[in-house]
Amino acid sequence: MPLLEHPILVISVNENTRNALCESLNAFDVKLVACSTFLEAEDLALKGLFAGILVDLPTIVKTKGEEKIVACSLTGFFPSLRVRIMGNMLIPMTMPGAARQENSLNDFISRACKNFVPRQLRTHHRHNLCVSVITRFLGTETRAFTLNICWGGVFIVDFTPERFSQGDQIQLLFVEPDCEVMATVCWIQPWGLRHAPGIGVKFNEIDEVMAKFLLGILKRSRDHDRDRVVA
Repeated sequence: MPLLEHPILVISVNENTRNALCESLNAFDVKLVACSTFLEAEDLALKGLFAGILVDLPTIVKTKGEEKIVACSLTGFFPSLRVRIMGNMLIPMTMPGAARQENSLNDFISRACKNFVPRQLRTHHRHNLCVSVITRFLGTETRAFTLNICWGGVFIVDFTPERFSQGDQIQLLFVEPDCEVMATVCWIQPWGLRHAPGIGVKFNEIDEVMAKFLLGILKRSRDHDRDRVVA
């Protein structure tokens, strides 16, 4: 059984370096997907599940404009290991102000990526907002609240998230606009970790009432609220 259920994104603008990074992962029982740019990696992360990012430092340093914004967003979202290839050696590198990373490729895979809950990259930016919501699932109605919300979906705090599975259909009743929305469970945060337990769900479709409510609380239109952060 592979060490990781989902692949690692390998990013480098230099083909030789990219091949060297891929070669370094061959010693581990993991799947990988090679990309030449962060924009390419973003397109993939919007459609599939990935466990982390392995990238060479020069690729990050040389990014500009939109590519730099996407690089900052992806490395902030996924466990990331920034490295430099020197001969046959892969050396983890740090950057001023960068988030802490593992000290070796082995630790990166076996700890950071292994403990990461793979989830699809959000198309829209999430906003930390608490909104009352009632969940209806398998005949059970539960009072709950959101931890964050975006145009695409919400994270709902739930103290028994293990009752859900990815792909489950759930009905949400938002109390404030008195609006019902069908959603799909995309990922689950188990109880017992140092994070709020619950489920991340994606709206199947939103009507005019829900759209007006989201615009009012998010303050940004759907087309201008991408899930990116400025470096």
